[in-house]
Amino acid sequence: MEASSRLSEAQERAVYEYHENESGDPGYRRFLSKLAEPLLQRLPAGASGLDFGCGPGPALAGMFREAGMAMELFDPFFYPATDALERQYDFVTCTEVLEHLHRPAGVFRQLDDLLRPGGWLGVMTCFQTDDARFANWHYRRDPTHVVFYREYTLSVIARQMGWELTVPVKDVALFRKVPGLSR
Repeated sequence: MEASSRLSEAQERAVYEYHENESGDPGYRRFLSKLAEPLLQRLPAGASGLDFGCGPGPALAGMFREAGMAMELFDPFFYPATDALERQYDFVTCTEVLEHLHRPAGVFRQLDDLLRPGGWLGVMTCFQTDDARFANWHYRRDPTHVVFYREYTLSVIARQMGWELTVPVKDVALFRKVPGLSR
């Protein structure tokens, strides 16, 4: 999206505060499990993770903590403590984050820096699949969504970053930082 068409930071935050993503909501937990379950299958017990862009109610981090993982939080609006961005993790999660990135290339490099070699990046975003329906696509109509990804786009990003890509279910991508291959 053109920078001139984007919301101001205050307007963007107001949209995020309107979301109803309660950690105890069974439907929301089921939605998040699309990412949590396949990622948990790949992680060692007690792995350390970062929920990057966790929002005001870090439900996904809570689910990983329940599974015995150590979690840190970062969100530029709700958990802006940048000390969480100064270490490396066994895994990083980004659920419904990628579509909000104004400078995605820089954020992907930052995410790579946050991962230990062999670490996992788990993302969830609605994949763009049909150009003919783009104009009426519900995901495009959210004013905070400024960039969209196809599965192919994510495979290009993985190749550029030196990551392996797995797509376990629709709209979920798991990237593994291959030791010795990262950028």
